[in-house]
Amino acid sequence: MLKHPTGVAPGAYTGAMTWQPELDELERRRLLAEKLGGEDKIERQHKGGRLTVRERIDELLDPSTFEEVGGLAGVCQYDDDGKIIEHLPANCVMGRGQIGGRPVVVTGDDFTIRGGSADAAIAIKAHYPEEMAKGLRLPIVRLIEGSGGGGSVKTIETKGRSNLPGGFGSPGYHIWTENLATVPVVGLGLGSVAGLGAARLAATHYSIMVKELSAMFVAGPPIVSGIGEDLSKQELGGHVIQTRAGGVDEAVDTESEAFERTRRFLSYLPNSVYDLPPRVEPSDDPNRPLVEIANLIPRDKRKVYKMRPIIDQLVDRGSFFEMSKMYGRSTITGFARLNGWPVALIASDPYFQAGAWTAAACQKIIRFVDTAQTFHLPVVYLEDCPGFLVGLEAEKAGTIRQGVRAMSAINQSTIPWCSIIVRNAYGVAGAAHRPTQRYSVRYAWVTARWGSLPLEGGIEAAYRADLDAAEDPIAKLEEIKDRLQRLQSPFRTAEPFWVEDIIDPARTRKLLCDFADLAAPVRQAGPSSFGMRP
Repeated sequence: MLKHPTGVAPGAYTGAMTWQPELDELERRRLLAEKLGGEDKIERQHKGGRLTVRERIDELLDPSTFEEVGGLAGVCQYDDDGKIIEHLPANCVMGRGQIGGRPVVVTGDDFTIRGGSADAAIAIKAHYPEEMAKGLRLPIVRLIEGSGGGGSVKTIETKGRSNLPGGFGSPGYHIWTENLATVPVVGLGLGSVAGLGAARLAATHYSIMVKELSAMFVAGPPIVSGIGEDLSKQELGGHVIQTRAGGVDEAVDTESEAFERTRRFLSYLPNSVYDLPPRVEPSDDPNRPLVEIANLIPRDKRKVYKMRPIIDQLVDRGSFFEMSKMYGRSTITGFARLNGWPVALIASDPYFQAGAWTAAACQKIIRFVDTAQTFHLPVVYLEDCPGFLVGLEAEKAGTIRQGVRAMSAINQSTIPWCSIIVRNAYGVAGAAHRPTQRYSVRYAWVTARWGSLPLEGGIEAAYRADLDAAEDPIAKLEEIKDRLQRLQSPFRTAEPFWVEDIIDPARTRKLLCDFADLAAPVRQAGPSSFGMRP
């Protein structure tokens, strides 16, 4: 008979029998942990229309891939013989699994135990998945419900002292910042999220709320009522408030939809900055004709048009994944694919402020360009920008400072860049359609016009003396307009090579796919020269 390397013949090993009491104890504790906060708390969670943390993890991850870490952590009670009679788990469930066959780290708050607050948490367990994501260079998904902070007012009594926030070495803030610069971070607000929980949701590359179920705030209604504001959760921090303020990126109807959006978001990104974004098998012809696309742009510049149908025609079919749709609405941002390659796409939206850069749009561009820079995604910018938004409200919002920050983000980037001037490119903001200190690809459509200032509204000031001296000022104004419009032809700009190429819009998809193919080998893995911030 062959012997086992230990010297024990196969079939004769009796370790399982020898250690059966410990294995039974392990299984018992595991089953106790899976009861979460108890049947009544689970029932309450379900009646509120929300899944439990373990149900969420099971639905998010590929089937049977969750490998839990720290499932035995919690507070236990023992009988006089030292046998466990009760196990209250720590209200953080975490570990690793797979999404689309790729490894990820997942961590979730258990609202069935003290409402997800830190009173029932073990701080090092909540911190551990962040270190795991960093150490293994894997994306992390946070399923957030509760405060997750320093506890409640009762904590003073239970701890016998008052907590001073920000102690040296406190887990949290520094690792969030490090992870934002290293791995994709997704946050799902799946109920009421306050305090440190809200900070965890905001400190992400992509954040989602569930409409009517989720709310996010620095402090909830009971605390806010102390300053004289009596508001419901939705009035204070519901999805309408947070998506328009830029507090979160997206609001969806169900938890299942939030999980699906998470899976799709991660599909465009590498596991970490040390990898490159993965290509998918191309399923759309790069030479697909776009015969009618030019007709989507009105000849009258005062008329608006829809940019998203143009985006859908240019990118691989069904690949556009928009982010932060309700925030900074004069600018569209999202991921897409060109010939299978993932790219970061920015586009003007003339339906809002005529596509002008607002303070919010500038902040949106900064964060999006930083994300693209962090994860090595080439950028495509479809520009129709008449400049910065003007007027009193724009000045109150500090638009110019935010605009300069956006311009700096673009010029600091090192990723491949392609700009398509679709219609307007005016002023300082119009000039910020590409990094100017290095090579980038640029095309202009025949529909494009540009200049230091739009002609509308500027002629009267620039030619005031001519108009005042004219016998017929109205006719003189039309004469000047006609003359300047002829000079403003993009073909005049092409003569001294002030614009690289003016193209038929129907060729744009092929040229963008060429750009994606050429940019792919230029991409370089590794950390960016500057860290990502929320």
